[in-house]
Amino acid sequence: MIDGGADTLMVETICDTLNAKAALYAIKEVFEARGGRLPVMISGTITDASGRTLSGQTAEAFYASVAHGRPLSVGLNCALGAKDLRPHVETLSQIADAYVSAHPNAGLPNAFGEYDETSEEMAETLREFAESGLLNLVGGCCGTSPDHIRAIAEAVADLPPRQRPGAQKLAE
Repeated sequence: MIDGGADTLMVETICDTLNAKAALYAIKEVFEARGGRLPVMISGTITDASGRTLSGQTAEAFYASVAHGRPLSVGLNCALGAKDLRPHVETLSQIADAYVSAHPNAGLPNAFGEYDETSEEMAETLREFAESGLLNLVGGCCGTSPDHIRAIAEAVADLPPRQRPGAQKLAE
C-alpha cells in the first residue's frame, strides 16, 4: 500500500486486539525498514449489546491494548448502528489522547440482510455525537451509501471537532 502511494494506514473492524497488535507490529517493522512513518488509524468493532468486542474487550480495554501504537485516531466501526454505538464512542472520547472516529452501520441488518436506517436518520444521530464533542472523524460502514456519507458530511460540517486531551499541552 505504501508503494502505491498510501498516506495513511487503517487497521479496522478489529474484533480481537491480538490481531490488531500483530498488525501494529508488522506496520512498525515496515516503518523501521523504510526509515519513515505514516499515520495509523485503528478502529475496533463492538459486536453486540454487551458492549464488547468478539474477544470480550470493552472499549476501555480495546484502547488500552492499542494505544502503544501511537495511532492518529482510534475509533469504532461496523456491527452496530450509530445509536447503539454512541456509549462506546463516548467512552473512547473520554479516555483517548488520539483523535476519535466513528463509522457505524446504517442500523442493524433486517431479516433480508438489508439496512433500513436512512441517510437523514444516521446523519441526525451522528450530528448529536459531534454536538456532544465526541468525534474528530466520522463516516459509515455496512449499509451506507454515497447519500449517507453526503448527509453525514453536511450534518457535521459546521461543528467543531472533539478537543483531544493533552492538545493544550502540545500547543504550549
